[in-house]
Amino acid sequence: MSAHGRTAAPKTLIAGVGNIFLGDDGFGVEAVRRLGEHPLPGYVEVIDVGVRGVHLAYQMLEGYHTVLLVDASARGGEPGTVYLLDATAPASAAPRSIALDGHHMTPDSVLALLDTLSAGTGGSRPHRVLVVGCEPADVEEGIGLSEPVAAAVDEAVRLILRLVDGTEPDTGSGVRPATRATHP
Repeated sequence: MSAHGRTAAPKTLIAGVGNIFLGDDGFGVEAVRRLGEHPLPGYVEVIDVGVRGVHLAYQMLEGYHTVLLVDASARGGEPGTVYLLDATAPASAAPRSIALDGHHMTPDSVLALLDTLSAGTGGSRPHRVLVVGCEPADVEEGIGLSEPVAAAVDEAVRLILRLVDGTEPDTGSGVRPATRATHP
């Protein structure tokens, strides 16, 4: 409890993941950049992790209650669809060996690495891990988001703000389309 009799809010990490040189793969980086334009509570930390997957894995073990990963997420929907995924539970079919290429680790690889790192460092997994993802249209070499993904950035930011406020409902089944961005 704090000196005023209230318990401190649990620490939250919001991490933008992606490669800005691969088109829509830069979605997470752009979304957290735009999130930085909004006031956030003091218990929320926002980072642009880019392609530094090993760094992200170690960071996630630093006592966060909730981690929100923001990334392009190809799930077969229409480009620009924003997804909310619950990745709290370790994947049952996690890869046995994890490629430790610090510049090409996907969020799935980072999550699979957490248990190994926590055993070696004494850190602990976050209690809750959510992914705010967006269906990409183009992940070929090039800088800049496609039109539908660029239009989805503001919706992703609104979703993240609702999650931080606690006004976004639970993910239930673990995967749900949050919205589909509208664009001209």
